[in-house]
Amino acid sequence: MANPRSAAELEKYLKGVDYPASKDDLISKARSNGAPQEVIDMINSLSESHFNSPIDVTKSFGASH
Repeated sequence: MANPRSAAELEKYLKGVDYPASKDDLISKARSNGAPQEVIDMINSLSESHFNSPIDVTKSFGASH
């Protein structure tokens, strides 16, 4: 799979994240949810490093695409 094409596609790999969360927390959870390396790389490329809610992740994802 290539980079997630939508925030909804990304969110399925972030199911169960406890917010607030750091980028490292998101990567750890995505890995445990079976995310492919492309998704891990995309999370790494997000402009923010700290997220208070899934909405923050969605906003950062939208800003980077």
